[in-house]
Amino acid sequence: MNRLNVCLSPALIPLFKVEDYIVVIIDIFRATSSICYGIENGAEAIIPVAEVEECAAYGELGAGYLLAAERDGKVVDGFDFGNSPFSYTKEKVAGKTVVLTTTNGTHALHLSRNAKKIVIGSFLNLTSLCNWLKSQGEDILLACAGWKNNFNLEDTLFAGAVVEQLKPLNFKLDDAAIAANDLFQTGKADINGYLKKTSHSERLKKLGIEKDIEFCLQVDLTTAIPVLKGDKLVRLNE
Repeated sequence: MNRLNVCLSPALIPLFKVEDYIVVIIDIFRATSSICYGIENGAEAIIPVAEVEECAAYGELGAGYLLAAERDGKVVDGFDFGNSPFSYTKEKVAGKTVVLTTTNGTHALHLSRNAKKIVIGSFLNLTSLCNWLKSQGEDILLACAGWKNNFNLEDTLFAGAVVEQLKPLNFKLDDAAIAANDLFQTGKADINGYLKKTSHSERLKKLGIEKDIEFCLQVDLTTAIPVLKGDKLVRLNE
């Protein structure tokens, strides 16, 4: 029986032997939503890096890279854009390579680098992601990016939405997966309304970007599943 586990914070990732898992990175507000949207819109690749300095270094290599850096919800000064999904339209990213660093999502990804495979999850690609996971016959770890190593509601609720679709396959759930699914049952009737009370939602509202929140909660807007190949996130073609 395959395992379906949920990691509630990047701080807990070292407790898992990631080499045994397909890891799904989840950062709903906003990194993984924007990555899914960008890959859907024809970005050739998105290169996730942990630090702002690494992102800036790509700019010194010459033209050809779009540099995206976010910290504390804001675009870092001197970069092309941050992690708003509205920056990842076809007009901006088609055929381009984006180098991205964010407060939470890229941090969780780098801690998971030894996994069997790393894919990116969001409400935007929920069904296509779940259908692919169902076909893999592997242990799955849903890694919530949280907020600065703390638990957050939106990533955990999304993990619960994935558990909801996968649990009929008789995965062995850990307690965090059960709790995430229980949270999803509580909020699924009105996900947008439920997540309006999250602390990250409040942070984004103060920055005047409520539209980003609404965008990130759209279900099945995309079918692309970004997968890490080497150091690049590209569209999965399996």
